[in-house]
Amino acid sequence: MLQVQAIEKYYGSRNNVTKALDRVSFDVAEGDFIAIMGASGSGKTTLLNCISTIDTVSAGHILLNGQDISELPQQELARFRREKLGFVFQDFNLLDTLTLEENIGLALTINHMDPNLVKDRVQDVAMRLGIDDILEKFPTQVSGGQKQRAACARAMVAGQSLILADEPTGALDSRASKNLLEIMAKMNREMRATILMVTHDAYSASYASRVLFLKDGRLFNELLRGKRARAVVYHEILDVLGLLGGDISDVM
Repeated sequence: MLQVQAIEKYYGSRNNVTKALDRVSFDVAEGDFIAIMGASGSGKTTLLNCISTIDTVSAGHILLNGQDISELPQQELARFRREKLGFVFQDFNLLDTLTLEENIGLALTINHMDPNLVKDRVQDVAMRLGIDDILEKFPTQVSGGQKQRAACARAMVAGQSLILADEPTGALDSRASKNLLEIMAKMNREMRATILMVTHDAYSASYASRVLFLKDGRLFNELLRGKRARAVVYHEILDVLGLLGGDISDVM
């Protein structure tokens, strides 16, 4: 589904250049749940921004379902994000003046989809995520966990190819974080959602089926969960973070 091919990203001027990504390559298959980890400055957020087309690569290519998104014209980017990418943010990014139902279906409404079809799609994904009984409420009337479920529903409702999550548990307490991660695992397992999640948290990363570690803009290591228990993978993630060097608290 997703092919990241030897991408590089430079910032700065000719006399002061920073290389944020250094020939990063990996593939994502449909139905994968991948976590990306690394210390501050490792390039993980830059990588996500390039995949989401928020930023552009300096070299290399990013292909989504065979389409080179690194070469999309500027005028096509907004529509591409609405139709192909779903986003789950740390701070929810829900509009307080809209109900949860309206928030979830906003991208479909912007694309001029039939209102009845929008309602059906929103109801379907909300039921799968257990928030179909609060769709008429506004974001200020529901809990943080329910807001995050609504954000996940919004990311899924248009049948987006790829869900991108940037530190999705960062604004939640431990209980709400666990609930969200279980929801994302359910989206991946039962709804075949393909998820790419940037996180600094080993516990969050242990829910993924595959963990990529970045160091100084390069891929440093990779862990495959396979059929092992999540607790086992959690400790393996901590071991790799230790090998990354420096202060482990910087990536936890």
